[in-house]
Amino acid sequence: MKVAERWFVMAGIGLLGAIALAGLIVAVYAAWLFHDLPDASELADYRPATATRVYAGDGTLIGEFSDERRIYVPYEQIPTPVVQAFLAAEDRNFFQHGGIDVSGLGRAMFKNVFNFATGRRLEGGSTITQQVAKNVLLTNESTIGRKLKEAILSSRLEATLSKEQILELYLNEIFLGYRSYGVASAAYNYFGKSLAQLTPDEAAFLAALPKGPNNYHPKRHPEAAKGRRDWVLGEMAQNQFITQAQYQEAVARPLTTRAAPRRAEYQDADFFVEEARRQAAANPEFGSQLNAGGFYMRTTLDPSLQTAARDALMRGLENYDRRHGWRGAWGTTDFAPGWQAVALRQTAPPERREWRAAAVESVSGNTVQIRTARDDTTGSLIVADAAWANANRPLKRGDLIFVEPRNGQFALKQVPAVNGAMVAIEPQSGRVLAMVGGYSYALSSFNRATQARRQPGSSFKPFVYAAALEGDFTPASIVVDGPISFAGGANGQRWTPENYSRRYYGPSTLRRGLELSRNVMTVRLANTIGMERVVELSERMGVADNLQPNLSVSLGAGEVTAYHLTAAYAAFVNGGRRVDPYLIEYVQDRDGETIYRADQRRCRDCGRAFSGQASPFLEARGTQVIDPITAYQISSMLEGVIQRGTAASARGLGRWVGGKTGTTNEYRSAWFVGFTTDIVVGVYIGFDDNRSLGSGEAGASAAVPIFVDFMEDALRERPARPFVRPRGAIFRTVNGFEEAFRPGTERRREEERRDTGPAVPQGPQNYNEVIRREQEAAAGITSGPSAPPPSTPPAPKQEPAADLDGLF
Repeated sequence: MKVAERWFVMAGIGLLGAIALAGLIVAVYAAWLFHDLPDASELADYRPATATRVYAGDGTLIGEFSDERRIYVPYEQIPTPVVQAFLAAEDRNFFQHGGIDVSGLGRAMFKNVFNFATGRRLEGGSTITQQVAKNVLLTNESTIGRKLKEAILSSRLEATLSKEQILELYLNEIFLGYRSYGVASAAYNYFGKSLAQLTPDEAAFLAALPKGPNNYHPKRHPEAAKGRRDWVLGEMAQNQFITQAQYQEAVARPLTTRAAPRRAEYQDADFFVEEARRQAAANPEFGSQLNAGGFYMRTTLDPSLQTAARDALMRGLENYDRRHGWRGAWGTTDFAPGWQAVALRQTAPPERREWRAAAVESVSGNTVQIRTARDDTTGSLIVADAAWANANRPLKRGDLIFVEPRNGQFALKQVPAVNGAMVAIEPQSGRVLAMVGGYSYALSSFNRATQARRQPGSSFKPFVYAAALEGDFTPASIVVDGPISFAGGANGQRWTPENYSRRYYGPSTLRRGLELSRNVMTVRLANTIGMERVVELSERMGVADNLQPNLSVSLGAGEVTAYHLTAAYAAFVNGGRRVDPYLIEYVQDRDGETIYRADQRRCRDCGRAFSGQASPFLEARGTQVIDPITAYQISSMLEGVIQRGTAASARGLGRWVGGKTGTTNEYRSAWFVGFTTDIVVGVYIGFDDNRSLGSGEAGASAAVPIFVDFMEDALRERPARPFVRPRGAIFRTVNGFEEAFRPGTERRREEERRDTGPAVPQGPQNYNEVIRREQEAAAGITSGPSAPPPSTPPAPKQEPAADLDGLF
């Protein structure tokens, strides 16, 4: 064979080998590609992660829990204009192609030659089906392999799902900026609307976003955003989805969106929503899927009471803060160019939307001129506010402050350093109707209602008296209010509890001891019945689970949360039953199946027909922890706390309102827990670092006004009703008051009177005279030769938790 022929044969063999090798490589790559390819049929049952939506008891949306903020909407509920806007912007031939639009791809390539030459935006050729394949089943890597997979999966998707199903996936899965996944979430976050409420220009704007939400951010890039929206409107008109007149009207509208996405329109319940999230996350039935399961969560919140609670607590904290003086400006400026931008970096609490950052321009005595940073408005401070500030830290030019417009002038404002909490609970069920865990959730998300453990002071005393009433004592039983001491005090000294007035009043009834918060009587009573009994009852009622049987605990030395202390008071109202507080009423999954319900009671006869028979009986919630008569006795005595005792400033709320003040050593914490038959409210005030609130800042002066402020709103919807008189109780008039007795215990009253003598002079007039003198003694008021001397300072520090409520 000639050399040329031999070379030709060898070349042919080499070429065949190369072809075979290439084929083998292609076969191996194809095998790898198909081996790694997801199964498109899985999308038939695919649901993207959706937000859990949280609702108040009346159906108001109050929050969301989500990793991806998404509201899943079936295709048939998506309005046609929204669908058309996305088809015009992304895939006009969607209903004609089989997953890959060859003509559309060619058209895009042809246009891109011109677009590249003129510097215009390049168009893509991916169909909606391809985008679903990429977004749901693949990654965003820019490789040939991914594009091949996308093409293969697109064909499989078209064979597996209907066009409507593919569109449903696309419109619910796609990210549209503003923390929005899917069109329904985007409609709410951008415009505060449902899909059905969107106008054509708003739908067009949403359809403008898939190519690059950040590039068309309505606040950062308003011109680009409107230009892209108008382009989509033009495509809609070209495809005859809208008329030319509709197009002209739509492009003429300005692009108006929300400043930022919101979790919900109702924004007064941040502390409540976060606590509900914590409790839900700990629930093994659904907690692991909380942020992706698309649950419907109905809570116990009453929005009107929640708003009233937030406003009352914020006002109360601001009033306390004002009593303790102006702390000074939060910054200074020299009015150099750009000072406004610097001032606006310090934002006021979001809950105080009316407050504005401002700078002091001039000061002349109590005439202070200011200029606001945001809108460059000038004006003067209210003279009283200027005097208030100048009395402590005088204002000067350049001071940066917060102000609030007020009748043509500006009120001076400062963020309180003190904090607190408020809880409102329905006593019959334990439903938490309102919860505020601090002055501002934006400034501190720490929930002082559920997470702060503080000494309750005298607000714990009702549990001591309840333990005594459960035994051999009655409201008319006599206890000596006289000096007493015990071994084991600080520094090896004896512990000698004292009343706030440093006076003793001799033999007194339990009612008087509780109404006037007598420390010595309470300790003597606790010592008589035994602290083990007090602690056991307190734990049974749900106050706390770690109390020690020390006598100082009888005066509130143990630590509790406002959440549990308030719930424990419910037993005094509902007939002696412990009801555990709860925030979540029930939870349904995305298919509407109830997967959790707080009320586990069953009514076996509720489903049957009735014809003249008795209605089915649904048992009361909770566990009986004290005798119903004891519960009534305490509620009646605590009504006396408001009518004649330490919380007399709440007397204006009327009858059938009870409660108990509480103050701890050195005025570190101020409490009030009050109630009617329908609502129990706990208020706590204190610094987070547990420093003193200041002399005189007791429960009556710091906490009771907040309770009154809230209850004035609450009682408009829930008027106070008489406390339910328990069955079997025997009522006798004692010292002008009708007292309840368990059968047989009413006779002990006469025996005690013979042994000890009357606790107070008989007859309501004399009794009221004693009350008047006791109150005057506490306030240091002289009233003739029989008046006691002025009150002295609180008990020494070495007294463990000697309550300062005395006679406030």
